Amino acid sequence: MSTKIRRSYTEAFKEEAVRLVRESGHPVAQVARDLGIADHLLYRWRAEQHQADQRGQARHSLQTEQAELARLRRENATLKQERDFLRRAAAFFARESQ
Repeated sequence: MSTKIRRSYTEAFKEEAVRLVRESGHPVAQVARDLGIADHLLYRWRAEQHQADQRGQARHSLQTEQAELARLRRENATLKQERDFLRRAAAFFARESQ
């Protein structure tokens, strides 16, 4: 069984690829083929850059912010579960002590 190697790209490469799409006037799929990357990656990078531009942030800082938000949501869900468990436990022991 062969293992696939996941390629990683630098932020500079991603920014340059998006710039090429914007300035060349060529379709995204063609630019992606020319660069040797999958076209869905370039579409995603372009959408991320557009979203970052709308917010007035750098693409990398927007990704960092989204990762932090996802982490906080997971932590919040865990804390809610713990809180609910403790409420049920307190109610159980309150009934037992009567």
